[in-house]
Amino acid sequence: MAISKDKKNTLVADLTELLSNSKLVAYAQYQGMTVAELQELRKLARESGVKIKVVKNRLVRVAMSEIAAYKDTDTTGLVGQLLYAVSDDEEFGAAKVLAKFAKTHPALQLVGGFNDEGANLSETEIKTLGSLPTKNELIAQIVDTLLSGINGIVSGLENREDKATEA
Repeated sequence: MAISKDKKNTLVADLTELLSNSKLVAYAQYQGMTVAELQELRKLARESGVKIKVVKNRLVRVAMSEIAAYKDTDTTGLVGQLLYAVSDDEEFGAAKVLAKFAKTHPALQLVGGFNDEGANLSETEIKTLGSLPTKNELIAQIVDTLLSGINGIVSGLENREDKATEA
């Protein structure tokens, strides 16, 4: 069923706003996925602060042409049934969600993406970005590393104190 021109204009306006605020957009082919799997993907994305959009590629191209950063972006890869994951909080949130979901659902095939500067990203780059730790995970790793030395000293002092009380 065809959608009206007003509905298309509304969709393009929404997409333009979404894309202009995004840090990363990843897209994937979803042909062969069930409705339940798509709902599961949307739930996972929502929990991660990522938005999933299933729209016509032509509308995405129109929205991209209205954003200065994306005007020169090569859109030849936007072919077939694609879903778009858009993240405006976390740098690699969209890639992480799609890469994680694709590991357990082979019907979802990562295709590529583009960053906030309009640079195209290949499937391999999206998978790599999806495997990187998040900002919070990196902070936790650094704190853990810094505290490991202090914890070692405290543990050593406790052991020394225990031996002194035994004697």
